[in-house]
Amino acid sequence: MSPDAAAALALQVTAWLARDAERLGHFLGATGYPAGALRQRLDDPDLLAAILDFVLQDDQWVLEAAAEGGYDPHQILLARRCLPGGDAPHWT
Repeated sequence: MSPDAAAALALQVTAWLARDAERLGHFLGATGYPAGALRQRLDDPDLLAAILDFVLQDDQWVLEAAAEGGYDPHQILLARRCLPGGDAPHWT
């Protein structure tokens, strides 16, 4: 997957996240991002990586986001690997 394709998929996941106020609130609380800054930084690969990291914490979220977007759930992990920090070792 190319970095551009990864960013596009991350934007789809971001839209899925934003459609649920409670889930979005959890993301904002966990990361400290203000809601307004989130909209202004949607072209920031680091933010997109953080969104994918957040969603990847919960298998159900991954399945729901993928189902709504019409893509294989594994694509979310592949996209994360193409964004900044995605090549870092994962110890969990």
